[in-house]
Amino acid sequence: MTKSTRDFMLGEIEIDTANLLAPGQADTAPAKRGDKRNQTLPFSLFVKAVEQAPVAISITDKKANILYINDAFTQVTGYHAAEILGQNESKLSDKSTPRQIYYDLWHTISRKQVWHGQLVNRRKLGDRYLADLTIAPMFDERGAISHYIGMHRDVTQAHHVEQQVSNQKQLIESVLNASPVAMAVLDSDKRVVLDNQMYKMLISELDKPEPALFFLDALEQDMGDLWTAATTRQGFTNREIRYDGTGIRGTRWFSCSGNWFTENDVCADTFFAKQFKDYLLLSVNDITLQRRQQEKLQIQTLRNLLTEEEHIRSIRETLLGAMHQIRQPLNQIHAAIQIMSQRNDSHNQPLRDLLSQVQAMGEETLATLQRCVPEIPESAVVPVNLNQLLHEVMLLYSTKFLANGIVVDWLPNPVLPSILGSENKLRMLFKQLIDNAVNAMNRAGSRERLIKISTASDRAWVHVAIDDTGPGIPANQRSKVFEPFFTTSPTMGSVQAGMGLVMAKEIVNQHNGMIEIDPDYQNGCSFKLSFPCQKNSAMVSIHE
Repeated sequence: MTKSTRDFMLGEIEIDTANLLAPGQADTAPAKRGDKRNQTLPFSLFVKAVEQAPVAISITDKKANILYINDAFTQVTGYHAAEILGQNESKLSDKSTPRQIYYDLWHTISRKQVWHGQLVNRRKLGDRYLADLTIAPMFDERGAISHYIGMHRDVTQAHHVEQQVSNQKQLIESVLNASPVAMAVLDSDKRVVLDNQMYKMLISELDKPEPALFFLDALEQDMGDLWTAATTRQGFTNREIRYDGTGIRGTRWFSCSGNWFTENDVCADTFFAKQFKDYLLLSVNDITLQRRQQEKLQIQTLRNLLTEEEHIRSIRETLLGAMHQIRQPLNQIHAAIQIMSQRNDSHNQPLRDLLSQVQAMGEETLATLQRCVPEIPESAVVPVNLNQLLHEVMLLYSTKFLANGIVVDWLPNPVLPSILGSENKLRMLFKQLIDNAVNAMNRAGSRERLIKISTASDRAWVHVAIDDTGPGIPANQRSKVFEPFFTTSPTMGSVQAGMGLVMAKEIVNQHNGMIEIDPDYQNGCSFKLSFPCQKNSAMVSIHE
């Protein structure tokens, strides 16, 4: 700063130097412990602090006429002191700055408050720059405003970088929102830090406050031991989750993928010691339309397979029933032969020989029938979703339900863990239990014709309940219904009578499950089934 400039400044501004040392003045007072005079600074140091400050500083009168500038002001604006002193601050203003900003500026500082903001200024050569400006009023001894001090920095480059980052963020968000796949980014505490519009739609469609947590929980149940590897950087791809909802949308299918990535932690503690934070990008693709199209084709195939399997089972049950009917008189003949042998009665020898021939022929007939019983091939053991199988059986039975005037109340658990088992055998199991319910209501002529099918899980087990409004099973017969050829219907004359629930219990046993009749159900009959979840199931082959 030139001497004239400093004189101009000091002539206009009164500076309190009571606690300052004049330039070159020495502090000759003896230093005492706690004496504040040994902490005073020379006046010249304050002058240099303003002159050498790395921020552009200007002091104006109450009308914004410039009285003082420092070197940084010249560097930022291009104006030297001789060119700008006495000029109004408006010389730096650019018309691109809205008038409202200047109005707010003057309204603030005239009320003795500090104003801070950004505006567009123009340098001496005419090029514009973005100024980050702070203006504060200066007061005289009476507390009235005497001057204003302004400090500003050129933040054009910083704004350019910040705007580029903002534009890039908006571009990423636009791409994410345009994606037909729901996406969410979760931190290591499973908090959603970023999502797109499709994800927000899932919140209302699934009625879940945070769908990501719902899908992660479903994936953990579905993947079992594989989930640990998936959460340790490996991720997962195209894992299908079935959601059995109620209402118009009904059952939906989603394909889920997850990829882990890291990002630098931005907290102050990690400025020098870099640390990284893990994030999971969860993608959820709605594949309901494709799966429903596949389901239509699959239902026809299943109908053919079940028809064929039912035919085989019908032959088996007929032959086994015939063998059961033959076995009873053969047992009686065998008992008669044993009695005659014990009596050693020679007069009945011809009869005993005849009975022995009949017994031998009967045994031969049983052996022939046994060879004719068709074998059901061993079934593959695969992960099975019971909601899916029950849904398929209900679709196969839709015509029968309508023909018999039966209403089905389907109450699935939205997401079930898989079990290990044979799909065909489990379909036959549920079909048999539904057949049993329909026949019971038809025999009793039930006025209310309702079948309620519900599913639930408790981590270790998957539970299925099939209830009907039929006549129910008397308490004294509940332990017998799973015995061969026992029937609760007095009019059943077929040899197949009583084999359905035997087959059902056999299939449940093959899957290490449990089946029982709920003794507390009062509105008909309720079968309760339980199967171990996939991670608790033994890998065994299932065969007849």
